[in-house]
Amino acid sequence: MSDVTLLSAKAGQGDSEAAAQLLSLVYGELRRLAAAQMSREWAGQTLQPTALVHEAWLRLGGDRQPAWENRAHFFGSAAEAMRRILIDRARRRNAERRGGGRTHIPLDEFEIGGAANDPHLVEVSEALERFAQREPQKAEFVRLRYFIGLQLDETARVLGISEATAKRWWVYARAWLYRELNPEI
Repeated sequence: MSDVTLLSAKAGQGDSEAAAQLLSLVYGELRRLAAAQMSREWAGQTLQPTALVHEAWLRLGGDRQPAWENRAHFFGSAAEAMRRILIDRARRRNAERRGGGRTHIPLDEFEIGGAANDPHLVEVSEALERFAQREPQKAEFVRLRYFIGLQLDETARVLGISEATAKRWWVYARAWLYRELNPEI
């Protein structure tokens, strides 16, 4: 059992010191992932990686962390929290700029960890929610790669799958999302 799992179990029972230790344990990795995303954010961005990590931590429960099943569950939830934060910001930004409308999204623009500056972030997120209804594990895989920026091998490790399976899932998920985002094709 990993330290993340042990500390999250204690935090889930109300141990605020365990929650603080959990944050210390995962903070560096979360900060690194957030920094990678924020480095691709648009000029004039006010959200900093530290703020993204802190906001995600608060959305996860802060000092009152739920009992995470394992490391994959924790990082999956962190990925989802960061995804929602970025989507909320994108929706506010898009609402200010334009009224929406579907546009063609080329597959090669669907880059790893590219969520921070993707002008199609809302459309990708909505398609990913539909994908999660059909393929929840593969959707979680995409969240970790696209929104958190994990590499293929890191994502495979977090989810406990082989790299070969991870490669197949990535090809399948990208193809499904491409078809979903480009219905005219």
